[in-house]
Amino acid sequence: MQQEKTDLKSMDLAELTAYVQEQGEKPFRAKQLYQWMHQKQASSFEEMTNLPRAFLEKLKTGATLVCLRPETVQVSAQDGTRKYLFALPDGNVIESVLMRYRHGSSVCVSSQVGCRMGCRFCASTLDGLVRNLAPSEMLDQVYRIMADIGERISNVVVMGTGEPLDNYDNLLRFLSLLTDENGLHISQRSVTVSTCGIVPRMRALADEGLQITLALSLHASAQEKRRELMPVANRYGMEEIMDACRYYVSRTGRRVTFEYSLVAGVNDTAEDARQLAGLLRGMNCHVNLIPVNPIRERDFRQPGRAAVADFKNQLEKYGINGTIRRELGRDIDGACGQLRRRYLGSGKTEE
Repeated sequence: MQQEKTDLKSMDLAELTAYVQEQGEKPFRAKQLYQWMHQKQASSFEEMTNLPRAFLEKLKTGATLVCLRPETVQVSAQDGTRKYLFALPDGNVIESVLMRYRHGSSVCVSSQVGCRMGCRFCASTLDGLVRNLAPSEMLDQVYRIMADIGERISNVVVMGTGEPLDNYDNLLRFLSLLTDENGLHISQRSVTVSTCGIVPRMRALADEGLQITLALSLHASAQEKRRELMPVANRYGMEEIMDACRYYVSRTGRRVTFEYSLVAGVNDTAEDARQLAGLLRGMNCHVNLIPVNPIRERDFRQPGRAAVADFKNQLEKYGINGTIRRELGRDIDGACGQLRRRYLGSGKTEE
């Protein structure tokens, strides 16, 4: 049986140092290799010009340098958002999105191929979960986008395809590598991780000692309504979810962001706003209101602009801070809930 190759880009510097020494090389070669991967974002071993040729040949034989291949790049005519379809080595594909703001550029990365959470307004979950992404595959979405645009990224949000906390160990390694001072060194405070509400993992994340932002996909102000929209609510009730959010705030000192997709006639009434405010009262938090984005498999409709503004005003009247998210990339299916496995493994377009 063929031996699996070592995934170099998923290793931290200590692991890489041990690996390099096992290959008969001096420890300092590990830092050189690490810098090529994570500071210079080299796309091949050939670019690593200060490493001995014999060492590079060993690496080519026994290790792999994960480098995603952009199959297509779509650019929004409305706002310049860029959506990337990346091919993975095993034939699977994922989507990532570059969003430009006045304060800098953000990359939205995927954490899994597909998703098993089943949220009814989300295209990413329609075909279920295929597999988790390795830390290297999560990282390289950022690196390839940076190489494409020729500039540094200021923020990373783990809100693409997949439930990040369902790929917990790989997520933690990704966060460690992304924010490592020897690598890209993005500030932890510039990273947001989204979850639909896997309570034990939310609590575990709170105990990790990180300074990232946690975003909870809430989308309802009461348990019954949330259960209709999000199957995860059958396992974890609203009270459990809120307790986990309060625990996260108490452990990290970071406010929690609540994502709330407004669906016309479903969760956008004045009573919904009142209930939501009651749910969040006294918590260090912020609400992102997202007029639901269309996907062809569902008939959910957006409320009108006046209704969205009224919902936000109702929340503020009750003392809850909220913003209406500027939906970037909607015309290229790059907005919240629209990412999907655009191509099947056979290469056929998924329509």
